Amino acid sequence: MKHLLASTAVLLALTLPAMAQEYTPDPAAKQGGAMVMTYKDDVATLDPAIGYDWQNWSMIRSLFDGLMDYVPGTTDLRLGLAESYEISEDGLSYTFKLRPGVKFHNGREMTADDVKYSLDRVTLPATQSPGSGFFGSIKGYDAMVGGTATSLEGVVVVDPLTVRIDLSRPDATFLHVMAINFSAVVPKEAVEAANGDFGKMPVGTGAFKMTEWTLGQRLVFARNTDYWRAGEPYLDQVTFEFGQEPIVALLRLQNGEIDVPGDGIPPAKFTEVMGDPAQKARVVEGGVLHTGYITMNVTAPPFDKVEVRRAVNMAINKARVVQVINNRAVPANQPLPPAMPGYTADYAGYAYDVEAAKKLLADAGLPDGFETDLYAMNTDPNPRIAQAIQQDLAAIGITANIQSLAQANVIEAGGAGTAPMIWSGGMAWVADFPDPSNFYGPILGCAGAEPGGWNWAKYCNADLDKAAVAADSMSDPAKSADRLKAWSDIYMQVMEDAPWAPVFNDQRFTMKSDRMGGADALYVDPIATVNFDYVYVK
Repeated sequence: MKHLLASTAVLLALTLPAMAQEYTPDPAAKQGGAMVMTYKDDVATLDPAIGYDWQNWSMIRSLFDGLMDYVPGTTDLRLGLAESYEISEDGLSYTFKLRPGVKFHNGREMTADDVKYSLDRVTLPATQSPGSGFFGSIKGYDAMVGGTATSLEGVVVVDPLTVRIDLSRPDATFLHVMAINFSAVVPKEAVEAANGDFGKMPVGTGAFKMTEWTLGQRLVFARNTDYWRAGEPYLDQVTFEFGQEPIVALLRLQNGEIDVPGDGIPPAKFTEVMGDPAQKARVVEGGVLHTGYITMNVTAPPFDKVEVRRAVNMAINKARVVQVINNRAVPANQPLPPAMPGYTADYAGYAYDVEAAKKLLADAGLPDGFETDLYAMNTDPNPRIAQAIQQDLAAIGITANIQSLAQANVIEAGGAGTAPMIWSGGMAWVADFPDPSNFYGPILGCAGAEPGGWNWAKYCNADLDKAAVAADSMSDPAKSADRLKAWSDIYMQVMEDAPWAPVFNDQRFTMKSDRMGGADALYVDPIATVNFDYVYVK
């Protein structure tokens, strides 16, 4: 057996102790105190099988745990509810040993049966989990989603503290899948007692437990005194206040009434904040596994011609677009963001070149350009970004009529294939986990091009789909460099085909009060928006 602990391959005996990468505690951290965070909107759900937005993702991570986890503030895997695991030589079987004595918030000890129940639940069609597809490599998944089974064949309870997961194909991303919220372990009795409303009555094994939820007003988490990670979390309480406009939240932060404005720095106030040394000192900046891009529907003229799509890439003045958002991003030249493994560092992308773009249009038989529609979400700053893109396209003869619509309407048009071009801002892809495969299947693969999918370019390259499957079958850590090279090659071919014009990679900016301690990376955690488990009151 190959025994691996948090991405470190060790060919040793079967039960190597859990000595994977761990977080080095901040020596200044201390337990006690509370923090207040605001949001404009209430949370939709705290059910880990359902929640799938930037707002509830961090909250869910603090209420629940999975078999695997991430080192706080990083994209490095570490052990979670599993104290060790083994992978078979063929990469098709993962055996997880669970930590003994871990308790749910209701006081019951967690067992391997809970792991199986949770994975069965997230893949049952009745649950309607948006994350079901992440488990497609588990044996029996197709039968589950097809309605011919109610239990995953590949998830086997070996004993109360051991679970084996058998795959139908090697999957190099599998340990990352075991670390995302959708894999969180939940107690069956609490789900059933909630009678369909587990998202409002969450029970997990996490560092915090929910103690109050007044809909539309406030949500309160209290420290889980039985938490299995000794000494964690630091805070006694986290309160989320809803109905706070971002401008008001900023004023309250300045007045010392709150600790973190959850919606970030209002765009209209960004320059003012950054120009004031006292306020700038509270600003926290970090990279995001995000790319904002323009999609072009490759199935309909004129974007069925690669010359046209390449011309659009060359027409966009990305540096100017970034200026529109006060330089809160960096220009992008490929689908993957720079912090993502597999990013091709020596690739320059399409140069901004108006004359070369015009020539490409002429080569495509469109010397006088054409008229089209550019869809964009109607919340600031997206209409302003769309106008900048519109001006760039006009310079090469493309008249782009902006369709500024609510997010749901843009997503609907993209899924239906009725939008010739879409600026993805506000809906752009942020990685579910730090692996290059996560930027392909849903938004560039053939499966995502189906009606209702998130591949709004309707781009489908069957050869690249095969290459993607082959890359993710390289589950041997010794081949990780080969696998990342394979993914790099895939994205370079995507850029040759040019279904997108990548525009920028976001930088996340937020603020914290002077009383809050903890590394800045915890407030702009690449995996969770804020890592509540490790921040503290000074």
